Amino acid sequence: MSSVAVLTQEIFNEHRSGLLPEQVKAPGASPSSAEEEDSLPTYKDAFPPLPEKASSPEGVHEAGNAWASKLKPLKSSVITQVFHVPLEERKYKDMNQFGEGDQAKVCLDIMHKTGAHLELSMAKDQGLSIMVSGKHDAVMKARKEIVSRLQTQASATVAIPKEHHRYVIGKSGEKLQELELKTATKIQIPRPDDTNNHIKISGTKEGLEKAKHEILLISAEQDKRAVERMNIEKVYHPFITGAYNKLVTELMQETGARINIPPPSVNKTEIVITGEKEQVALAMVKIKKIYEDKKKNATTIAVEVKKSQHKYVIGPKGNTLQEILERTGVSVEIPPLDSSSETVILRGEPDRLGQALTEVYAKANSYTVSSVSAPSWLHRFIIGKKGQNLAKITQQMPKVHIEFTEGEDKITLEGPTKDLQIVQGQIEAIVTDLVSRMDYTEISVDPKFHRHLIGKGGANINRIKEQYKVSVRIPPDNEKSTLIRIEGDPQGVQEAKKELLELASRMENERTKDMIIEQRFHRAIIGQKGERIKEVRDKFPEVIINFPDPAQKSDIVQLRGPRTEVEKCTKFMQKVVAEMVENSYSVSVPIFKQFHKNIIGKGGANIKKIREETNTKIDLPAENSNSEMIVITGKKANCDAAKNRILAIQKELANITEVEVSIPSKLHNSLIGTKGRFVRSIMEECGGVHIHFPTEGSGIDAVSIRGPADEVEKAKKQLLSLAEEKQTKSHTAELRAKPEYHKFLIGKGGGNIRKVRDSTGARIIFPTAEDKDQEQITVIGTEEAVAEAQKELEALIKSLDNVVEDLMTVDPKYHRFFVARRGQVLREIAEEYGGVIVSFPRTASQSDKVTLKGAKDCVEAAKNRMLELIEDLDAQVTMECVIPQKFHRSIMGPKGSRIQQITKDHNVQIKFPDREDQQVQENGEANGEVKEPADHLAPKKCDIIMISGRKERCEAAVEALKALVPVSIVVEVPFELHRYIIGQKGSGIRKMMDEFEVNIQVPAPELQSDIISITGLATLLDRAKEGLLERVKELQAEQEDRALRSFKLTITVDPKYHPKIIGRKGAIITQIRNEHEVNIQFPEKNDENQDQITITGYEQNAVAARDAIQAIVDELEEMISEDITLDSRVHARIIGARGKGIRKIMDEFKVDVRFPQSGASDPNLVTVTGRPEQVDEAIDHLLNLEEEYLADVVENEAKMAYIKPSGSSSAHGGESCGPSKGFVVREAPWTTGNEKAPDMSSSEEFPSFGAPVAAARSSPWGPKRF
Repeated sequence: MSSVAVLTQEIFNEHRSGLLPEQVKAPGASPSSAEEEDSLPTYKDAFPPLPEKASSPEGVHEAGNAWASKLKPLKSSVITQVFHVPLEERKYKDMNQFGEGDQAKVCLDIMHKTGAHLELSMAKDQGLSIMVSGKHDAVMKARKEIVSRLQTQASATVAIPKEHHRYVIGKSGEKLQELELKTATKIQIPRPDDTNNHIKISGTKEGLEKAKHEILLISAEQDKRAVERMNIEKVYHPFITGAYNKLVTELMQETGARINIPPPSVNKTEIVITGEKEQVALAMVKIKKIYEDKKKNATTIAVEVKKSQHKYVIGPKGNTLQEILERTGVSVEIPPLDSSSETVILRGEPDRLGQALTEVYAKANSYTVSSVSAPSWLHRFIIGKKGQNLAKITQQMPKVHIEFTEGEDKITLEGPTKDLQIVQGQIEAIVTDLVSRMDYTEISVDPKFHRHLIGKGGANINRIKEQYKVSVRIPPDNEKSTLIRIEGDPQGVQEAKKELLELASRMENERTKDMIIEQRFHRAIIGQKGERIKEVRDKFPEVIINFPDPAQKSDIVQLRGPRTEVEKCTKFMQKVVAEMVENSYSVSVPIFKQFHKNIIGKGGANIKKIREETNTKIDLPAENSNSEMIVITGKKANCDAAKNRILAIQKELANITEVEVSIPSKLHNSLIGTKGRFVRSIMEECGGVHIHFPTEGSGIDAVSIRGPADEVEKAKKQLLSLAEEKQTKSHTAELRAKPEYHKFLIGKGGGNIRKVRDSTGARIIFPTAEDKDQEQITVIGTEEAVAEAQKELEALIKSLDNVVEDLMTVDPKYHRFFVARRGQVLREIAEEYGGVIVSFPRTASQSDKVTLKGAKDCVEAAKNRMLELIEDLDAQVTMECVIPQKFHRSIMGPKGSRIQQITKDHNVQIKFPDREDQQVQENGEANGEVKEPADHLAPKKCDIIMISGRKERCEAAVEALKALVPVSIVVEVPFELHRYIIGQKGSGIRKMMDEFEVNIQVPAPELQSDIISITGLATLLDRAKEGLLERVKELQAEQEDRALRSFKLTITVDPKYHPKIIGRKGAIITQIRNEHEVNIQFPEKNDENQDQITITGYEQNAVAARDAIQAIVDELEEMISEDITLDSRVHARIIGARGKGIRKIMDEFKVDVRFPQSGASDPNLVTVTGRPEQVDEAIDHLLNLEEEYLADVVENEAKMAYIKPSGSSSAHGGESCGPSKGFVVREAPWTTGNEKAPDMSSSEEFPSFGAPVAAARSSPWGPKRF
């Protein structure tokens, strides 16, 4: 049965004080020796065993259980957890001087994201404690965010069979998400097609252990081999794992089984063993044996150790606990950080507990705490900028921890006594110095002026700080404090105080003014990236201009500053706005759609010229839009000028006229109609004229009509007629007809509907494509006219509803004409004649009967139309038009537009021949000129264009085609420029041909000819020639510039200087290249001239770059190199973490310091290179550091072993007593066995607290949490 002895530190010290080395004598030395030995305490006196079972009334115990069974614990939905981030694992370590740091911003973001509440506090060891409160899910999510964003991340891999990966992922990835949330890690599982079976885990060390443990558990559960679980009390796990996991590793190697023991941070007692059955069974036997042996023989001691000293017992990364376990076989159990208990339990063999207890107290008492009085406002200056002042002290005494508490006038020190006294003296000296030469003051300023004192981006306050070398603390807005604190040099404090009070006084006299500026102008006033408003602010630096948020839709712009400056700025802004209002005048100009391309011009030339000359913005509707309106924006006068120029272009292109008609304004709305139906029908009927009514409510009677003269006159009559009807007695009626009947009702060219209108005098309006109701037809006029028109239309519609079927004879040779191109001709007939269905017989039947089905009138009209077409086909002839093939592309125009227009205008069919094959081309002459055939009277087949149609139409089409035949001119262009004119893959010449609508032929390279041929319409050739010559000028200018940029010069530089000229990652040479716009080429490894550097660029730039390189070389040649001897033991300290220390020295002294490589013949040899005076200074500094660091090294080495105390010789047998045993007891368990008592003087069993720590190993206790 195990027993527990409770021993306080006071009792231990009392025992220890009476056990001096000279009191311990050899047995039998003298009677007094025996007496002294009898006076020693026995082991049972020093460590009395506890009773086997605590006596407690049985009834009370049962009652307690009864209450426990009846009462169900209530769980709060809000939980609180504390997470600790050690100093070495903190991501943000720097202290911010002003405002909130990144760490605080990250915490606010985490709170916002997760909904949990975070509270941060700093531990004495600079570790970060974070208390998280909230719902369970929120706390878990916040924990994951804290780990990933505030804690440095480590990574590890765990290998499990590939087939077990899916169990780790779980259904829809739920298990993996739960695991990541639970362990606060990121787990990456290889894809199914990846053969790799390693799972990568990223996170904190503690999280890695937990995640690894959970993954191995999942794998073990899915393993097809034997899996056994053993429930062993958590306190005995360290004896199974052994120190540094040695014992469990040996067990796994010995048995071949895999043993998974939960880490100390996981509160589980289950040990999982997997492997072959025999291996698992053997492992279980061995573990059970260890457990039963320890349970039987181990005893415990509970000692009280101050909570603040627990971290010293644990040691860095838990190494001290592992060392105690390794040396003594005793497990030390430390209460968790969130527990208030100070009891430390030692568990192990009774004969080892004494040695372990001594080590625990030695570690706990190795550090002392002291404090230095210092006003809290001086703390920042004692720390120094970015902690520079403290860094000097902590580098010398790294074991001393210095803590500053905000609001307290003291500094707390913690560390080894000797080091602590030195640091305390240094800090006291700094405090005395600062108190003698620094001062502070406080001024009261209304909080509403604080942000203005700070300025935009802290500009004002930073300037005052720099100018007067002071520190200014302005309270945050949420404090609502009026006190501003100024600290620093007494004179600077007074001057800063004076300036701040003046600024505050000036602000009290400031004026705030609101300007009403339409929101649409705000963006223009601010400008792109704030450029325009920056100019205004630079002009009036004392005025603060605030624009409202765009979402507020507010027109109020606020100006604040000195009264006179605000007034000046207001006037300036009003002037800017007035200009914008003037420039925002807009006018819409209706231009016929067919003339838009002429307004734009070739390549946008016309519209660009109008924009530039009138200084206006001109927007044209999209090509696929039905709108004809061109919108002009700018100053009114400029808009009118642009409008007149655009209208003039339209007038030149067509016989466009404009008239004004006076119609009473009260009739305008009725004439326009619903959504413009009435006026739109007039415009469409009269060839698309533009009718413009004045703005509603203006009272203007004039209505303008613009378009071709004949159509304008026609529209004028209709408009006046309609107005007269409206003035007299207007009546409206509506009737409905299927949309397919509308075209037939209207008739070809509006013939049918015109007859109805002429006979009745009523106006008939059909729906447009935009109208929702496509069946409604509106009739307007006098009541009698409307009734008569309605009657006629209804009769027509009724007749259309009367479907009949008729036959007609069509020669089969014409059938193809009607059904070709997917029946396009038949579709047109159906659309025009009320949806008549025309059916032709099958081709194989050779029948000439064609069926027509539809309304009687429609069928008759369609039949007549088909007969007209057949008559045209009978009269059709085919004519040949001979034009050389080389001109065909030009005749067709872009995308065949020209040929389509001729086909449409003359109602003919035009067929171009196939291109001549390659063999025929080879027989021709160069450059595409076709060789004349032997018989000049027989034209080549590839030159003949076939035209089909009526004879007179074909003749007109031939004339039109011949008018499009291009002519050619030649331009002389230097042969060496031809390839640049052609461009990459012909892009250059294609662009020119598309732009000028000509064909440009460049001679073949082998001809070496300077002649380029331009072929096109005569009107286009001059412009194309000018464009080509302009391009030649550009290329010649580029050629000259290229020749100037090709200047080369070389500079001879010793190759040893090349790396210095190039600089780190090419920084120096890149700067020279960019600064002088040159190309600098260093020799290749196998080049003969290794000292030649080539510079290419403009001559003056190349010379300047050469001078810059020569200056660097001159500077390098002045440098010297000196070797010094620095003890290799201090090299790492001088270099610093990631080379930070040595880089700082090299930057400070502007030298290069090279340390020997590992395995060098002289490991102490260090080379310093630089200017002589800088090398000397750097060497002095390095030697001083060596002396300083060497003292620490020697001291640490001395502490690695204890000096054995001298003991008095024994008279008996001439043997010495041996070293003091420290705490000695009689009748100890080890005196009865073969084991020796612990050697108190052994540096191995009792290592010094300051001795170097062994290399970090994975600990079964998990990562350190202090």
